[in-house]
Amino acid sequence: MKPILVYQTDFTYKEGAVCAMYGVVKSVDRELEIIDGTHEIPKFDTWSASYRLYQSMKFWPKGTIFVSVVDPGVGTKRRASVALTSDGYTIVTPDNGSLTHVKHFMGIEAVREIDESINRLKGKSTEDVSVFHGRDLFSYCAARFASGIITYEQVGPEYSVDNIIMHTILEPIFYEGMARGIVEINDPNFGNLWTNFPLKDFLEAGFNFGDRLHVTIRHDGQVVFSQKLLFERSFGFAETGEPMIYNNELNRIGLAVNHGSFSEMYQIGHGPEWQVEISKQG
Repeated sequence: MKPILVYQTDFTYKEGAVCAMYGVVKSVDRELEIIDGTHEIPKFDTWSASYRLYQSMKFWPKGTIFVSVVDPGVGTKRRASVALTSDGYTIVTPDNGSLTHVKHFMGIEAVREIDESINRLKGKSTEDVSVFHGRDLFSYCAARFASGIITYEQVGPEYSVDNIIMHTILEPIFYEGMARGIVEINDPNFGNLWTNFPLKDFLEAGFNFGDRLHVTIRHDGQVVFSQKLLFERSFGFAETGEPMIYNNELNRIGLAVNHGSFSEMYQIGHGPEWQVEISKQG
């Protein structure tokens, strides 16, 4: 059985980019199955691209090929890569930070740079185009690999996993009754904010479901939120419109408003400049 291709980009559906990429895949092999992950990653945001791969990958069958195209450096010397994860998946992506979370939390065992002289689309007036590698390079190479036209070794030259471009992963800090970390990513449709606190470590620090805990959020060191919030397993334990702490789908501690948007209500974003502290005191 041929592997599934799962796509994520920052292209949206507002024009024909996604359609063109899928056309390339089907032109190589009509039997290949293509599934949308998301095409709503924020523009140029390789951190979010990295996180979304980590978020969903393990729920797909082993052997699935993920094509991730968030590529602000398209056409420059940044590497176009095909990476094999330690647990049996393939990622076709620019090597620009988009492999960070998978490498850190799941492991990458090998990575190759796509050889454009072999694995680049030709003959459709694309030879002089340098701004659409999602179509001309990543989709074409992924389809050739998925269909069995090329082996992994024929993707291009191997390079050291140690040379993969990485964003900095900030580890949370736990004390008894205290957790310090960052708002790592958001749940954009519902406005929930996901911290980098694993549930297991959070509970081991002395927090329990049903507690009311003091949450302080700082933006570049400046306090922008400070309240006591209920910590519970799911949203319905809070009153409608009430902010709360909950355990998210990845067993990370999140912040939400029941039937509302935490990020919109309090104008809070995500990233290393958004520091969060949760304590039993205060």
